Amino acid sequence: MKILLVDDELVAQTLLRRMLEQLGHQVVPANNGMEALSIFQDDPVNVVISDWHMPQMDGIELCQAIRTVLKMGYTYFVLISATPLDVEKYAEATAQGVDDFLVKPIRPQEIAIRLLVAERIIKFTTEIKQLKTLLPICSYCKKIRNDDNYWKQIETYISETTGSFFSHGICPTCYEEIVKPELAQFTRKPGEEEATDSDSSAAAK
Repeated sequence: MKILLVDDELVAQTLLRRMLEQLGHQVVPANNGMEALSIFQDDPVNVVISDWHMPQMDGIELCQAIRTVLKMGYTYFVLISATPLDVEKYAEATAQGVDDFLVKPIRPQEIAIRLLVAERIIKFTTEIKQLKTLLPICSYCKKIRNDDNYWKQIETYISETTGSFFSHGICPTCYEEIVKPELAQFTRKPGEEEATDSDSSAAAK
């Protein structure tokens, strides 16, 4: 994968860059958050690994800025900390859009595992985006056509394709326009409709 690596400490950046390249990844280095954001805007990548504390935009600020950049795929953001994170710091970073964390010193096996997770997440979000934009869907019954030219309910198709399961509910509009009239029809007493029709005819005369 192509990875944007951001760290203001040259030694730490060099060591991590070599580690990533040995794992088979292409690395684009940046020395601070502002430089990284400029690089990302010109050439968005799917993975960003950034140190937390840096001059000229820290890791959290960089993550927030990257989340506002419009791009085709999802960007997996890994934040590096010099010290273990407590619950408050972990929650703060996650709330700002950070996906994963690494604590220095970083071991090759540890970062390799993180990047495997990143690849899975990016692949899954790409598949979901394709489902949203490329599905052949019937304009009337909303069934979806699969590769065998067989039309399926949308829930069945997505469940088989992604492994997702669905829970069903009723939106307020459908409840008012469909469900309430059906309930009224089922709860109407025998002869009530006929009586109502007779009253209406009599009133018309």
